[in-house]
Amino acid sequence: MTKLELAQQHGLSPREYETICALLGREPNELELGLFSLNWSEHCSYKSSKRFLKRLPTTGRRVLQGPGENAGVLELENDWCVVFKVESHNHPSAVEPFHGAATGVGGIIRDILSMGARPIALLDSLRFGELSNPKARNLLEGVVAGIAHYGNCIGVPTVGGDVYFEDAYTDNCLVNAMCVGLLKRSDLKRAVAQGVGNKIILVGARTGRDGIHGATFASEDLIGEAEEKRPNVQVGDPFTGKLLIEATLEACRQPELIGLQDLGAGGLSTAPPEMAARGGVGIVIDIEEIPLRAEKMTPYEILLSESQERMVLCVRQGAEQKFLRIYRKWGLEAEVIGEVIAEKVYRIRHEGRTIAEVPISALVGGAPEPELAPLPPGNPHPAPSPWKGEGSERFGARSGGEGRGGGLKQLIQLLRSPTIGSKRWIYQQYDHTVQTNTVIGPGAHDAALLRVKGERFALAVTMGGNGRYCQLDPYEGGVRAVCEGVHNIVSVGAEPIGITDCLNFANPTDPQVLWSFERVIAGMAEAAKALELPFVSGNVSFYNQSETRRIYPTPVVGMVGLLKDIEQRVPMGFQREGDRIYLVGKLSGRVGGSEYLRVLRPSPPTPLPFEREKGAVRRGEGLDELEPTDLELERRLLGAMLALVQRRLLRSAHDVSEGGLLVAIAEKSFAQGLGARLELDDLSEEMLFGEWPSRFVVTVAPEHEGALTELLAGVPYKKLGTVGGDALELGGERVSVEELRRAYETALDL
Repeated sequence: MTKLELAQQHGLSPREYETICALLGREPNELELGLFSLNWSEHCSYKSSKRFLKRLPTTGRRVLQGPGENAGVLELENDWCVVFKVESHNHPSAVEPFHGAATGVGGIIRDILSMGARPIALLDSLRFGELSNPKARNLLEGVVAGIAHYGNCIGVPTVGGDVYFEDAYTDNCLVNAMCVGLLKRSDLKRAVAQGVGNKIILVGARTGRDGIHGATFASEDLIGEAEEKRPNVQVGDPFTGKLLIEATLEACRQPELIGLQDLGAGGLSTAPPEMAARGGVGIVIDIEEIPLRAEKMTPYEILLSESQERMVLCVRQGAEQKFLRIYRKWGLEAEVIGEVIAEKVYRIRHEGRTIAEVPISALVGGAPEPELAPLPPGNPHPAPSPWKGEGSERFGARSGGEGRGGGLKQLIQLLRSPTIGSKRWIYQQYDHTVQTNTVIGPGAHDAALLRVKGERFALAVTMGGNGRYCQLDPYEGGVRAVCEGVHNIVSVGAEPIGITDCLNFANPTDPQVLWSFERVIAGMAEAAKALELPFVSGNVSFYNQSETRRIYPTPVVGMVGLLKDIEQRVPMGFQREGDRIYLVGKLSGRVGGSEYLRVLRPSPPTPLPFEREKGAVRRGEGLDELEPTDLELERRLLGAMLALVQRRLLRSAHDVSEGGLLVAIAEKSFAQGLGARLELDDLSEEMLFGEWPSRFVVTVAPEHEGALTELLAGVPYKKLGTVGGDALELGGERVSVEELRRAYETALDL
């Protein structure tokens, strides 16, 4: 096998191999090829995406650390800072759902820990195929079990997230994990190596053969037998992870600690050179000093292993024994494996002999940008559907004479949709109360709420995104991904302050996939700029496709909000009989892109734009036209909502999103079992089930209606009815809250 063939076997292109030879001034050996293959993988280098990511706003008055570190950091109050990031573990979870999901949780926790923060909360955004598909059910059960196993055992609560079910995700499920941490500003750490002669210490678990070439595996299409991919999946140990948290937080209190880095994707092939690049130095590693758990491991296997629960520390020369004692006290491995050097190279030694040496600048940030150009599809939007909803026809005209009450009957069907219905089966398997900071947990509101012990303020956190919107209109889908996160945060009464994202797409070498990526980024950037929100961290996951399907463009947005007074938190559900119900925001729009059309108005399949692309939205399904978001209205709406919170006028608030207005009202009824007498003059499917943007359903006490309408000057609003009874009443028909609840709670009846 020639060196070029060997390079291609490692996932490097001929162009990349030629670049490596030019950078080194010679041909690389196999270990050096391994180093380049991991550092230059799509997963680690962002080589296809970084030119687009530069368009996202990353600065703001609260930003203490933006993109470029293990996680983003925002300042809060009283010297407190919040640390947060989201990462994907899609391919490993598709192959080995339990361990893939579990190690995704473990990895994002260590990202937060490496900033010197204590992890306080987890959120998960999941995508699977249709629940009627046995493969999707198996993946769902395995992923949920893996998340529960790791999060519950390590003692970090899982407080939120979202789940969608669509055929596009049948072969490539998506498992995006977000972690949130807290620290004092003076305790902030960075992943940097500095000071010639300072020591590099490897701590945590021993190194094994699991996860070798994991980052490369995540940077290719998921094609071939799943069993062949299993060696690329890491195996986690949450009990060791818990010890690692406590030992590392103790180490972070020592003044001799210079920097620390999680061993995530690429393991020792990527973390030390990244630390060296940030510090403008080089690092030498003695590979025989690394504690192993498998016999006869080669230097190649040791360096490229992605064994879990490991971290690298850079500590001041002479203080190494102090750190070794800390970790060994906690029952963890700890060994000095190298040191900082003046030459800006990554040098690997074995038994006194140099077996690999590569310039740091070549490894980190040296990957040549692929020669790829975005290309819009010939027909970016599916053909118009007869069910677009032109005008305002009522249900009697469209649904076989069901009459005006048909909306409530169809609401029951919609509540049974797994994407809409209760996710209790999932979140009841998660411990969301450990650490005793959870004020609002999963299922109770649009965002979770976490207290900060001893402080008046609280943190609101949310995570989600709708891939179908982006498949139909990537730009508008990107706008909505940001706005939906904002709505969730505002619904609990908090002010949104920062964003992390996980961008899940198919193969970027496909010009149309790259076009959709560019348009989604453009939409997200526009919305974030309009709402003055910075992106402080994130992740890109490409190659989410199989031989028969590619996923929808799926940006997942994680967001943090600040509630300055925890007593001002706003419930989601109806609170009292007689309260007035208002729709606040945009008052009309289309039904296109909605879950209602997907579930209740499917049209016969027509030929696909690509013969084998089963994951595409089909033409003729009526999922085509999205109502554009008015960002100026968004600004006014959010300002008005926060003003209502500060005046303590809102009894409850819930944003209108998947399922539309009636679903939002039904969800509000579940909290206390209170119904509503609705007085709508428009019973069209657009009004009842459309998912157009910029809307909240709120309730106020009767005596506060005047103050509400005064503060809503410049923002559209409409009175919908009154809270009361034990049923939803609409157009002369009624359905009990209990019947609605039964439909909602059995949607994931596994």
